[in-house]
Amino acid sequence: MTTMTRPGRPRSADLIVLGAEVALLAVAVAVGALLNHQGVRLHADTAPLYASWRPHLGPGTPAALLVAALIVWRGARWATDTSWPRLLAVGYLASLLWTLSLALVDGWSAGLTERLTVQAEYLHEVPRVTDVGIMLSGYADRILDFQPDSWSTHAAAHPPGALLFFVWLERVGLGGGTAAGLACVLLGATVSVSVPVTLRALGAEDAARAVWPFLVIFPGAVWVGASADGIFAAVVAAGLALLAVGGRPGAALGGLLLGFALYLSYGFVLVGLLALTVVLLRARDRLGVLLVAATAVAAVVAVFTLAGFWWLDGYHLLARRYYQGWAAERPYGYWVWANLAALLLSAGPVVGPALRRAVVAAASIRAPRPPLARPLRRWIASAGPTVWLPVAATAAVLAADLSGLSKAEVERIWLPFAVWLLVATAHLPHAHRRWWLAAQAATALAVNHLLWTVS
Repeated sequence: MTTMTRPGRPRSADLIVLGAEVALLAVAVAVGALLNHQGVRLHADTAPLYASWRPHLGPGTPAALLVAALIVWRGARWATDTSWPRLLAVGYLASLLWTLSLALVDGWSAGLTERLTVQAEYLHEVPRVTDVGIMLSGYADRILDFQPDSWSTHAAAHPPGALLFFVWLERVGLGGGTAAGLACVLLGATVSVSVPVTLRALGAEDAARAVWPFLVIFPGAVWVGASADGIFAAVVAAGLALLAVGGRPGAALGGLLLGFALYLSYGFVLVGLLALTVVLLRARDRLGVLLVAATAVAAVVAVFTLAGFWWLDGYHLLARRYYQGWAAERPYGYWVWANLAALLLSAGPVVGPALRRAVVAAASIRAPRPPLARPLRRWIASAGPTVWLPVAATAAVLAADLSGLSKAEVERIWLPFAVWLLVATAHLPHAHRRWWLAAQAATALAVNHLLWTVS
């Protein structure tokens, strides 16, 4: 298991990385403002974020400040001193309050109830779904724009699982914007449970406790409440946790969730990197778990295919629809690097220094010598989940970025990967964590109070 703290590492290296992050963000803001001034169609008023400049306070402000102060002041101590079940319960409740209070900075209606009811969102389409079978079989036919029955932006940009979720909510009597917004918050907050559970199941309880406060006051909570991407992050995290925890029964359930995730977002094919990493980091029965999980994923794919929706058809049509809209005008040359600045505001400034320490930890482990098989497995196990999970998440983000199908709005789109980047915070020295927690909280509070974010 990788050592969690390395007091001999110079703090100046973390500050250099932080300075690079600040520089990247400043350049992205300045260039974005210049391009907007010149009439380049970034379709983001406060690039690199998809938001508008509007300093404001709201009813959620006091609660958000209180949660931030408590976690910054006591979070690291609670993480080490609290029993495991109680820690998970407290973490979920604190994360829930943090996410809800940030949403309510914009007010109950604008921050929660109305967030998912605009024309581009899923709830706009729910009344049009009178028969789920017909919806699934004809879903791909309605992806392209400029036809009478085209799906709205978010429904067209995602496989049918995302819309199906909100249809199910409506069918069980939880229709409307308030129920949908609360579902995003309630489910999104479970990430603060799923990620630590995954780490503990992979033999890294100390790391799980170290990461816990960073998940509780995750800056990306600004977009979890309320956007469907918060639900997506929860489904992915729960699926990975089940792969880590439950043996073959858990692998079956985890595979079903991860299979369903493929029908929440086309980009979640990249979650396969994280899933494979979790399986390889397991102490035993890797092949059995992998086969069971893959079978469960295949079962979900089979159900959707038999219902009439072929994932690859949807993906190819989505790529065409993507360039029928703003993506055709948003310049790749700006967003391919400005996306990373947006990610910094979602994952928080701690992500760069934490990743640096994780890479240093991996590099310090003695490299395997031939024959490779057994030493390589030992090397992977020695580096552990606090290295390989953030590395896998980084690879997924870079692949999504370079694809050209993620130009802007990644502060919410990449939430399911951002939470796994924070696993690298386990490598921060204990004495530094309070300062980094303060920086994380300040980032979320500044974004939410200075800008009017949209989903």
